[in-house]
Amino acid sequence: MRSEHGREENEGLMNAEAPTQTAPKPSPAAIGRPRPAPRPGSPAAAKTGGTVRSNPARYGRIDEDGAVWLTTPDGERQIGVWEAGTTEEGLAHFGRRFEDLATEAELLRSRLEKGGDARKTKAAAEELLRGLPDAAALGDFAALHEQLAALVARAEEAQAGDRERRAAHKQEAAAERERLAQEAEQIARSSTDWKAAGQRLRDILEQWKTIKGLDRDTDEALWARYKAAREQFNNRRQTHFAELDRTRAQAKQRKEELVAKAEELAKTVDGESSPAGFREIRAAWKKLGPASREDENQLWARLNAAQDAFSAAQDEKETEHLAEYEANATAKEALIARLERIDPKDKLAEARSVLREVRDRWEKIGQVPKDRVKELSRRLQEAAARVEEADRRSWTKSDPELKARAQQFVERAEQFEAQAAKAKAKGKLKDEQKLLEQAQQWRQWAEQAQTAVDN
Repeated sequence: MRSEHGREENEGLMNAEAPTQTAPKPSPAAIGRPRPAPRPGSPAAAKTGGTVRSNPARYGRIDEDGAVWLTTPDGERQIGVWEAGTTEEGLAHFGRRFEDLATEAELLRSRLEKGGDARKTKAAAEELLRGLPDAAALGDFAALHEQLAALVARAEEAQAGDRERRAAHKQEAAAERERLAQEAEQIARSSTDWKAAGQRLRDILEQWKTIKGLDRDTDEALWARYKAAREQFNNRRQTHFAELDRTRAQAKQRKEELVAKAEELAKTVDGESSPAGFREIRAAWKKLGPASREDENQLWARLNAAQDAFSAAQDEKETEHLAEYEANATAKEALIARLERIDPKDKLAEARSVLREVRDRWEKIGQVPKDRVKELSRRLQEAAARVEEADRRSWTKSDPELKARAQQFVERAEQFEAQAAKAKAKGKLKDEQKLLEQAQQWRQWAEQAQTAVDN
């Protein structure tokens, strides 16, 4: 062994003939699957605080020349040279190097168990495996190799599971976006609730953004469908509102014409034709579609203002002629009273004459107050009805044909009664019954005719 000074200068180094190797740095990525149970008696079975402890003296030695030998199933193999201290320190040094390797393997296993990236874990474990034959360390490399091989297998299983989960997720994501695309296409084809449908398309887009994990081709194809549906909906909406603007403009023009006509009617002095003109204008208005809300409100206000102005003018005119109308009502009431005083049953000719006079003078007298129109018209109709009824009855009484018809009905009834008597004498009771029924019918008709003559 070398001097203390040499140990200080060369501690931890190996000679050029068999240089020592530094253990690989731990990989930054690790994901987990349970590691295989360590073999009984192996270094991996003895851990303190999660760190594998090596027993280097069991798996190697340092000879008098400082050569470090690893014991393998195939014999010893030199892994380096120790020149920096005692044999015990050298064994401990190379044992710690093995523990570093075992610790890195343990970290990879732990990370795999915690759900780390299986692909990266597998790659790191394989890298450790490749470096084991050249590692300058003393320990149970067979056990560590077994542990790493098992970790690689577990990582492959986890990787396969990840692929299955990603494939399933892709299918679910594709199905969800397919459903959204179909809904968007349905809206684009048929929806006419423009506000609600537009909001739903925006909601679909926000929901679309939350769906991840599709493959690029599927993602682009579904996005193209959604985008096309949104454009189709926007085009239909624009066409609808363009047509709506056109029809509203036409309605506005036509309603402006109606309002202008109403405003002209409001200026007329023809009190008889103007109300009918306003009714025609409103009827035509209802048949038209709406203009824009602002135009509709303005035109409707002008129409109402025109009719209000006309009504106000008519009221003023009626007030001016109120005295005249009252006098007309008095004159018409006098005519009716004169007709009502005559009893047409006793003085039919006079009643007829007065009725003709009333009818001739009625329209010539002129208008009466609105609140008297129904009353006077009703009284005239009732008085005229009495005269007309008396006239009808008078004509019936003097009708010779009606009297003759009544006598014929009586004679016909007597004939049937005589025939019934003969049938009874012969014992033909059924014939007798039928003949008596016919005789009774003719008696009724005779009575009705006689009543008409008497009244």
